[in-house]
Amino acid sequence: MSESSTPGADMTVAAAFAGMRSVIPATFKAGCPDCRGRFELAASALRLVIGASSRTTFYSFTCPECGSAVRKPAGERIVELLTGGGVRTLRLHSTL
Repeated sequence: MSESSTPGADMTVAAAFAGMRSVIPATFKAGCPDCRGRFELAASALRLVIGASSRTTFYSFTCPECGSAVRKPAGERIVELLTGGGVRTLRLHSTL
């Protein structure tokens, strides 16, 4: 057995990924308040902003049907789902 200063340095790529399942990209159901369209969006189509209060925590996207910019409030559960699904997140820092 060879010694290495880096754990797992002798591991092959095949061994590292053995047993992993394929990753299915997350999609989210959404609706547009302007055109009333209902659709699914990929995580890359959404943006999440986390502020200091519920008024400054929201997610946004562009409606794929009418092109409107949509902004909706995001409670704790929505924040969990979006961050867990890979949505890009911006955290606002308050200044004192």
